[in-house]
Amino acid sequence: MQTLQEFFHVAVFAVVAVIFTISPIIIAYLLAPRTVGKKTFVTYECGIEPFGNAWIRYSVHYYIYALIFIAFDVDVLYLFPIALSYTKGGNAFEFYSLIVFVLILALAVIYAWGKGVFTWKRKILS
Repeated sequence: MQTLQEFFHVAVFAVVAVIFTISPIIIAYLLAPRTVGKKTFVTYECGIEPFGNAWIRYSVHYYIYALIFIAFDVDVLYLFPIALSYTKGGNAFEFYSLIVFVLILALAVIYAWGKGVFTWKRKILS
């Protein structure tokens, strides 16, 4: 019984999170107009009338760039708490683990650079 009382706040937080997640979807469903017209299924291009087919194939370099961006984004999220721990007088183990982490990250960047991932190859349209 004591354990259930300890996790009551977690359960309330989870229920509120689900409510806040689902309520905008329900409100949008209830308030959104339901008209079907000539331009309903046309790809929206920021107010500009689209031309050509919207389904094009992107180069694999686009996805590689996206993955590298996500990797660096997550790495920065890791580095901020470590940097804050140094203001509290972190020990040497944290510093060495940070150096190993940054070196592994640098090796990944050097490897990707050597493979030519960072050179964007442009297609010439004929």
